[in-house]
Amino acid sequence: MVVLNKIYTRTGDAGTTALGNGDRVAKHDARVEAYGTADELNCFVGVARLEATRETDDALSRIQNDLFDLGADLCRPDMASDAQAEYPPLRMTSAQVDRLETEIDVMNAALEPLRSFILPGGSKLAAHLHVCRTVARRAERLAVLLAGDEDVNEAAVKYLNRLSDWFFVAARMANNSGKDDVLWVPGANR
Repeated sequence: MVVLNKIYTRTGDAGTTALGNGDRVAKHDARVEAYGTADELNCFVGVARLEATRETDDALSRIQNDLFDLGADLCRPDMASDAQAEYPPLRMTSAQVDRLETEIDVMNAALEPLRSFILPGGSKLAAHLHVCRTVARRAERLAVLLAGDEDVNEAAVKYLNRLSDWFFVAARMANNSGKDDVLWVPGANR
């Protein structure tokens, strides 16, 4: 259980923050950038929920919870010592990735195949979901960058990869099942 009695602690005033294992690192550390971007994504998902249908809102609610799981995973660098930890660290699982894949497949079955790239936009919800898609891609890039130097849960990186795909397909669904997608016309303004 998380208990936050005091919001400010002054412990970060010197430009450092604590990771999930208690280690202190610079606030610009690659790990902090990765989980901070997942947190930013969670905020954008919250904005998208303002425009969502009930079914989409339910899915976005699950995703927001997963993003907190993801942040908890990414802020805990010592995967090798998970078994010796005082309490078991929260890690992303393949089941969370599988759920996204299943949801993508269900949504995608209702869509016509793309014959052009699409521009972000259309409905308000689709526009918000495209912002979520690009922030998810940035979080993924940062997690991959971190994984080049440190131990990162493979399921966390896979989750971010599938999540950006989920947002893309969900944006198409939000555009009247793709009928109102805004298509890219190469060279249209030359």
